[in-house]
Amino acid sequence: MKVICVPVVNRPECAVALETAFKLAKPLSAAIMGYHLRAHSDSEISLPEAVSSLVNGEQDDVHEPTGDQQSASDLFAQVAESFGYAFSKKAAPAPVAWWQARTGSPDKLFSIVGPVTDMIVVSRPGQSGGKTARQFMLSALLNSGKPTLVLPQQPQSSVGKKICIAWNQSPEAARAVTAAMPMLQQAEQVTIITNGQQDRVGPKARHLQHYLTLNGVDSTHLACRESQDIQALLSAYEQSQSDLMVMGAYSRSRLRQVIFGGVTEHMLFKADVPVLMMHS
Repeated sequence: MKVICVPVVNRPECAVALETAFKLAKPLSAAIMGYHLRAHSDSEISLPEAVSSLVNGEQDDVHEPTGDQQSASDLFAQVAESFGYAFSKKAAPAPVAWWQARTGSPDKLFSIVGPVTDMIVVSRPGQSGGKTARQFMLSALLNSGKPTLVLPQQPQSSVGKKICIAWNQSPEAARAVTAAMPMLQQAEQVTIITNGQQDRVGPKARHLQHYLTLNGVDSTHLACRESQDIQALLSAYEQSQSDLMVMGAYSRSRLRQVIFGGVTEHMLFKADVPVLMMHS
């Protein structure tokens, strides 16, 4: 994991996302790509129709004032300097803080930039308003093909020291684990969470433990017996004192126009915990 992308505006939640990204990047000697996106008159949000209801109908964010690009750049440079990163407007070998400003829409940005990053870090939208934040989060998840770290708006004491894995034997969960491997190898504690019987076709928790062991990661298995998966995940997250949940972005449809399932929607929009989610 050498390239971490963070969309940047001069807002408190963005400062939290930046600081978290740099904290994760430093032990990995990873580069941080900071992107400020300016709206263009021709740009449109072209999220899949099935998730448009999660964006449309929400209150629009207040338009950013003139000079916001400079204030975003100043914020990025300030946070980079506090972590000992060199600020650059050109690509350079990691570790480096690479600043860029582009014109367009989130879906176009992450369709182009996302595939050539290793992880994207975004803030979870607020409970009221936040249409732009929703567009960035969903575009990063759906258009990049890379893991997206969704953070609460408030600072966390730590992220990635104690990681739990939401395991349901699915290919989506397996891809999320693979994407998160550099972070899992740095973690102090890794907990595999399952709920109910592991009776579907696919690797069981013990097979995942073997895979993690081969990658130098010690792990424990926490088996839950809750009636609802959401309740099981959040209870196990708290019980294991985790500070990050890794999971696949599960859907009810295998089509490109995704209809998110209840667990994925809850973890994206309602659960106030850091989540590293992978959709493909």
